[in-house]
Amino acid sequence: MSIVITGASGKLGNLIIEQLLQHVPAHQIVACVRRVETGKHFEEQGIAVRLCDYDQPDSLEQAFAGASRLLLISSPHHDDTIRLRQHAQVIEAAKRSKVGHFLYTSFAFPEKGTTSLSHLHLATEHGIRTIGIPYTFLRNCLYMDFVGALDLNAAIANGKLNVYPGDWKFNSVTRLDLATAIAAVLSEPGHENKTYGLTAPVAWTLSELAAALSDLAGKPVSLCQDSQIQNWIYGFLSQIDTSSTSGDLKQLLGRPVTTLKESIKPFIAS
Repeated sequence: MSIVITGASGKLGNLIIEQLLQHVPAHQIVACVRRVETGKHFEEQGIAVRLCDYDQPDSLEQAFAGASRLLLISSPHHDDTIRLRQHAQVIEAAKRSKVGHFLYTSFAFPEKGTTSLSHLHLATEHGIRTIGIPYTFLRNCLYMDFVGALDLNAAIANGKLNVYPGDWKFNSVTRLDLATAIAAVLSEPGHENKTYGLTAPVAWTLSELAAALSDLAGKPVSLCQDSQIQNWIYGFLSQIDTSSTSGDLKQLLGRPVTTLKESIKPFIAS
């Protein structure tokens, strides 16, 4: 079996490979990277490294050669039109390379979103379905990293978590939990033609975030709604489904998802 992973040198890709090594030997993994020098640490572990540039179609077919399973980690490009073109080129190359099983990191509940991001993932999923290869869609929720935009350290220092008014609820989880579940899917049979919603099983609130901050800080942190707040994050959050949940992630992990309190620790200064 050969498991080929695109975007392997990114944060999610690195974590997936780290977790995958707990399930399969290194020689079964192929790390595809845009710059070969970024894959040196993979080679040192016995993992094959191949050039894979979404903007260079000629590199893709060679990168995917012999792939029993191909994981397309969605492009990080900021322009969704360009991302869609890049994904289409990967899909075409996968078809030509006769990939055995195509897996894709999509976005949770894209049907409920109104942004170009949601349309991008739905279009990519549709494109993958059209090539007739068994697929698995791994619909990742918004990474817990978004809390960094809420300035948690200032909230602890001031004793107040200032937020824009609204009934905000979040299904976000850690990137590591997502990577662990994806690695499990990559290494096991029985996931063909399935779609997984990789979210927290229960949505958490900003009040719960303030309570978690209070526990970590050892002093009260209150939640304060302020309509004068100007922060780009709220505009983005209002256009995607941050509250719907699924039990898929917990099931694939075989354990509870990481708690909110543990999940926010990396975003708080020690």
